[in-house]
Amino acid sequence: MYVAIEGVIGVGKTTLARLLQPSFNADILLEVFEENPFLSDFYGDRERYAFQTQIFFLLSRYHQQRRGVTELLAAGKNLLSDYTFAKDALFARINLKGDELDMYRRVHEALAEKITTPDLLVYLRADTDVLMQRIALRDRSYERNMERTYIDELNHAYDDFFSKPYDHTPVLIIDTNPLNFVSDPEHLKFVEGKIRETLGIAPFQPSLPMKQ
Repeated sequence: MYVAIEGVIGVGKTTLARLLQPSFNADILLEVFEENPFLSDFYGDRERYAFQTQIFFLLSRYHQQRRGVTELLAAGKNLLSDYTFAKDALFARINLKGDELDMYRRVHEALAEKITTPDLLVYLRADTDVLMQRIALRDRSYERNMERTYIDELNHAYDDFFSKPYDHTPVLIIDTNPLNFVSDPEHLKFVEGKIRETLGIAPFQPSLPMKQ
């Protein structure tokens, strides 16, 4: 079983992957973004540092996916990841233009052919105001200059990207606006149950509407 969790910055991807790890007896593969030397500068000046930031992320994620995913699945282990390789192209579409975007697309397309796709992609979505609240609560230094307009643009891009057939990978969309799977065990079990139900992994019960 290989499940990737996706969603906009601040939606709770890494937290959910860690919380689900024991239930699925899975290894986890986490996105390494702190090592990008251009990230802080990018949030301060997107246009100037967009290409460097995107290329660094692309190559870093490619090497991590080629090593981590391939080795873990070959060993017969379950795997939870808090990102997908393909979503890099989504960010490039927003942040790059002209020759830089064309070059990025050529490199991404060549590398993507060698990447293993998940059995299921779980897309966590939330309203932009909810995302801004969650970003503020975790208070990462390099995220303090994030503009609401950028997060809102990302949010619409994610919704558009994952609402369409995606790389032949089944997509499970979960609205996280009413959920707090950190503090409410029922909410976590709800998400786990939806994943099990979608993959046909026992035990699961037909999911019921969440209480608002």
